[in-house]
Amino acid sequence: MNEFLATLPFDLYELSLFQLVAEHGSFTKAGQKAGLTQSAITRQIRGVEDQLGVALFERTTRHVRLTDAGKLLYAKSKPLVASAEETVKQIRQDFHLVPKSLRVGVARSIGLAYYAGFFFAFRRQLPEVQLHVVQLTSPEILEAVEARSLDAGLLSPPQRLPRALSVTHRFDDEFVLVTPPEHPLARVKGPASMKSLRKRLLAERWLLLEPQGETGRALRAWLKAQQLPIEPAMELDSFDVIVNLVALGLGVSVVPHRVLALYGDRRRVGRLRIRPQFVRELAVVVRKNRVHPEPLASFINGILF
Repeated sequence: MNEFLATLPFDLYELSLFQLVAEHGSFTKAGQKAGLTQSAITRQIRGVEDQLGVALFERTTRHVRLTDAGKLLYAKSKPLVASAEETVKQIRQDFHLVPKSLRVGVARSIGLAYYAGFFFAFRRQLPEVQLHVVQLTSPEILEAVEARSLDAGLLSPPQRLPRALSVTHRFDDEFVLVTPPEHPLARVKGPASMKSLRKRLLAERWLLLEPQGETGRALRAWLKAQQLPIEPAMELDSFDVIVNLVALGLGVSVVPHRVLALYGDRRRVGRLRIRPQFVRELAVVVRKNRVHPEPLASFINGILF
């Protein structure tokens, strides 16, 4: 073991510096991030390359790029460094050396009206905890939770999760048809069948969620099943933006009814319940653990939907 330790080509500190250079594509920027001079971080990386016997970066006057060996080391070392950082963070939190924090990713297709149900109870119960919330795409959230750069994700989950992740809660999220406030469909008494509305809806300008995410794909499949092969006039990544554009008279859409909680004045948009109803699933995704550490456990238990 002593012989093995004596011949290691790098340590976690050097791996962290290597990742900074790889991510920033610059020794100067990586040095600024690490609090080192450009020459100091260059010496560290050259020492690792000398120990390994291979070049990790292609260096020119214009760019710094990973070699094939560098790409392999970056892919393999990223979860290792992230795990070490998470371990240090948990030790500090458990022994109260630094304020606790919680990092949560929320999918862009989840509206702002949901945030109170996600975070209100948690903020009341643990006001001293620093809460970091970011909006990302669902694939980005899954990758970040798996890499331990996020503690939890709120999203519409794919059929298959990465093996390291699990779902703690699932919620049904019901959708309604929204129209401009003076639109003839705004005066229809619901619920109305999609079959009875089909001809009128085919003639409308539609605003839809972009199809890259789970919700966008499922929504298009549902519209196709209703014999509505719609080519949207606009594709967006936020239901909040869609509702505001519908209120301005730019088209119609199908949105989660909870998004409309921010629009208490019913004159802002017309709302119509439809049958059959489109329903998506939202979920809380975390890394697999038998026991969730605080403050993650309190956050999960405090979610209202």
